[in-house]
Amino acid sequence: MRVFFVVLARDASLVEKKSVELERMGYPYVIVCGEKTNRPNVLYRQPKGKFDAINFGLNYVPSATEVVAFNDVDTEIHNFEDALQMMSDASVSLVFAKVNVRRGPQSTFYSFLDPLRKRIPIAASGELMLIKYRFLKSITPLKGCKAEDSYILFKVLENGGKTVFCEECYVTTKRTSRARQEEVYKRRTVGGIYQALSMSKPPIMVRLFYTLLPFASPLLLVLGRKGYYWTKGILSGYVDYARGDRSASWRQTYA
Repeated sequence: MRVFFVVLARDASLVEKKSVELERMGYPYVIVCGEKTNRPNVLYRQPKGKFDAINFGLNYVPSATEVVAFNDVDTEIHNFEDALQMMSDASVSLVFAKVNVRRGPQSTFYSFLDPLRKRIPIAASGELMLIKYRFLKSITPLKGCKAEDSYILFKVLENGGKTVFCEECYVTTKRTSRARQEEVYKRRTVGGIYQALSMSKPPIMVRLFYTLLPFASPLLLVLGRKGYYWTKGILSGYVDYARGDRSASWRQTYA
């Protein structure tokens, strides 16, 4: 299958490493970077949110492309061919890969999230997503949304596409290192997911999950300090959306 990578990078610090990885894998690519650099295949785009970087990068996807792979620059890809094999199924429109976090509270969070989203597609992982190009063209340009990965997932589901969570293919990356940082991370992602829900019509089970989430999130308190900040972040993200936050990027840094 003809694959083309669109890589998203906030700055240029990891651009060279990602370029080496993709060239080793043998796939054509562009990297949309929020910092100017002279490396080949790197496109400068003033940061306006990942949705905007995706829309910009799609202008450079060759017309003969069959599969577009969205990838974050701060990841290392493993077993990519397993995800690509899933995409060879004509009924599959989107595949998103497992995320392995080397350390920190995110590793615990994924241990809860992954078994759930194997059954109900409640969230995607934008760290590595593959989507059929012909399907992607029908749902782009993306609207402004902080959770652009889940927005893509929900739009695929809304339009009758089949999505698959691939655990054999995974990316390794770094995330928050302290429980306190989880509040900011969850606030951004949850607020963005509610934005994505308002702009799409995913299946009823997905919508029901997020209807109940604010009421169910205090159950995470049993997990101690991590659960406290997860709960606080989830509720803050929901409140942000309820108060009218429709911003498409997150400028607050981790404390």
